[in-house]
Amino acid sequence: MRKSTIGIIILSIILVGMAIPAGFSTSDSQVVITYGETTYNNANYKNIVDEFFAQQANVDMSKISSKIITANDVNKISSSISGVTYNSGQIFSSALVDLNDNDNLEVSVDKSKITRITGDMYISALKSSGITAGHVYVTSPTTATGESALAGIMNSYEEATNVEIPETVKEAANKEIYTQSEIVENSNVSAEEISELVDDVKETVKEENITDHQTIVNVINNYTIVNNINITNSDIENLATAIEQVQNVQGDVNNYSSEVSSIFNNTTDTNSAKGLFDGLFG
Repeated sequence: MRKSTIGIIILSIILVGMAIPAGFSTSDSQVVITYGETTYNNANYKNIVDEFFAQQANVDMSKISSKIITANDVNKISSSISGVTYNSGQIFSSALVDLNDNDNLEVSVDKSKITRITGDMYISALKSSGITAGHVYVTSPTTATGESALAGIMNSYEEATNVEIPETVKEAANKEIYTQSEIVENSNVSAEEISELVDDVKETVKEENITDHQTIVNVINNYTIVNNINITNSDIENLATAIEQVQNVQGDVNNYSSEVSSIFNNTTDTNSAKGLFDGLFG
């Protein structure tokens, strides 16, 4: 197990609501923000997060109801994947989700605070879960890897849609994020290269309905050779296991997608501020 996971700051999450034209603010019925418990209990940290969302998402924080994500919430998933158990002093970061943007899924990451997980990694893992709509904004009051944010993001989607994501799907998506993070940390390969590799492999595996572990390993090997990506055999094995797990829960993913599709399709597209985070998109 990676020893540097000690002190990882967790991203817990989310504000959900319909986007509105620039210059307007939201009402409490349209948005919800989810704070990590450490941030919520520290006035300075909370102010940093509040100011970020107020400026970047154009929201009136005084009109937004909130929810707190605790270490127990995060540990329900993370401890079974990474073996790490977090305490109440390690749950810092927050995020925002805008369900009004229902044409595609977009994730905007504050690169000044989130050091390892990119927007593309979140998108890949969320799509693995059957989430294909919404705009997610991720930040932290202090430096964080961002690798444990997915648990909070999923929690917020559940709050927004009132549809529970199957535990098997949560575990598979979080395993995908964690495995990518491990490879990035322990190799000279960039997060962007790993994210692109995972997307390519998952697309091939899904299209060809591959469930055999060794065949997935071969697919990964082929892509690493073609794209000149240098990762170890152990990394390839771990990545194959994660992608195999994603593939094996596709039945649950399809069921979840069917349940939430009507909610996403019924949201109304207005002039959302998609360009606000162009410089932060990861």
